[in-house]
Amino acid sequence: MLQHGWRPWRRLGLRSRVTVAFALGALALSATMATLTYFTARQFILHERETAILRQAYVNASLARSSLLRSHSPDITQLFSSLDTVPGSMSVLERHGTWYATSFSVGENSIPASLRRLVLHGTPATQHFALDGSAQMVVGVPLPAADAAYFEVFSLAELARTLQILALALTGAALVTTAAGAVTGRWASSRALRPLGEVSKAAETIAGGKLETRLLTADDPDLSALAASFNRMSDALLERISREVRFTSDVSHELRSPLTTLATSLGVLEAHHDELPPRSRRALDLLTAEIRKFQRTLDDLLEISRMDTGSAELLLDDVDVGELARHAADAAGATRIPVDVDPAVAGLRLSLDKRRIERVVANLVTNAAQYAGGVTRFAVEPAPGAVRLVVADCGPGVPVAERERIFERFYRGQAAGDRGATDGSGLGLSLVAEHVRLHGGRVWVEDGHGGENRFVVELPYETRETHETHETPSPARTNGSRDRPFTATDVSFETETPQGAG
Repeated sequence: MLQHGWRPWRRLGLRSRVTVAFALGALALSATMATLTYFTARQFILHERETAILRQAYVNASLARSSLLRSHSPDITQLFSSLDTVPGSMSVLERHGTWYATSFSVGENSIPASLRRLVLHGTPATQHFALDGSAQMVVGVPLPAADAAYFEVFSLAELARTLQILALALTGAALVTTAAGAVTGRWASSRALRPLGEVSKAAETIAGGKLETRLLTADDPDLSALAASFNRMSDALLERISREVRFTSDVSHELRSPLTTLATSLGVLEAHHDELPPRSRRALDLLTAEIRKFQRTLDDLLEISRMDTGSAELLLDDVDVGELARHAADAAGATRIPVDVDPAVAGLRLSLDKRRIERVVANLVTNAAQYAGGVTRFAVEPAPGAVRLVVADCGPGVPVAERERIFERFYRGQAAGDRGATDGSGLGLSLVAEHVRLHGGRVWVEDGHGGENRFVVELPYETRETHETHETPSPARTNGSRDRPFTATDVSFETETPQGAG
């Protein structure tokens, strides 16, 4: 339990924990102060009240003794009226075994028996007791010279109300202090965690592809150490990615020459295909298929490396999107599938790279053939500010958890074996995403009507700035977001744009 922490506490976020900690601290402090204040004030008020009560009781007892000694048959009513009493106090006199009182509600039986015995035997005494549910204090003073005893009963109800109001006021102050502590904790945690929030934003930006994002710190030693570590991590990540990109590009180029030689030699052998023995022809057919597959994979790797290094170019032409879709479908081998062009986009002309869009369609058609039994529908549909190319099939479908990952490089999906045997390299859909992103568009897969799987390519009407420069953005630019600085009180972020990037 001590190792893993209290589970409900662990479920709270860091900001909530700080807020709760401040609130609990304020509650504990205010409760302690309120308790100390209450009992200190209570003790002081009770002491002052008891002192005043004793003073008044002894003064009245002295007056009663004087009146009793002046006459053998004093007027008790007049005696009581001569006493100095306060509201809520009542006098009781015992003389020669007879009891007299200023009120019918208080008499001999109202005074506690233990106190009566003490006073009647010559010992002054005081006692707190309850009378009809109300707190009372009685003071008994023996008057042996007059053969009498004087008792005075004081109501403590007003004192009880005062202490109750004090307790309520202190409780309210404790609650207000707790709320103020929570507000202060929320504010302090927001201020303290704001740099971490900006660090989180920077990390998300880097994860989105803007690898040039760095942290700038003010004169804060704690944040400077965090920023320095973050920047070193980003530099190491960028260096590793750049090294892997260069490695892929270099390997692809180095393989191209020997592969060209192999293909040329293979062409010579294919020219004498019919002259070879049956076993040699089968071996030659297998070799031809593998060499062509190798060539396609190598071409894909070279295309990806050009995109990663920022050297890919867009050769834009003003084309009719419907005609381009029909031509791309025919070139991809989907000649039996008619292209359904929505009347809203019929005749619409876009500035596109025809080769890349044809490659996009070809890869989607090939993907449908490998995994879903082929294309069942090809459509061009309108969208707000864009045109959509839809390649549909009726295969088993793509699980929701894989609908984004299938556009990653070399990802073939856990369900690839269930959708049919394939010899794909896992680069086709990633190239689709890269080509579409170069045009400022996006691609996704969704469910259609009647169990249909739809691969949707959305191309905007207007070209982006990268189209005008005919350069692809670097890997840090392919997320379609603009460079902008991140600022905070103590930490700020800025992105540096490499020279030559679009």
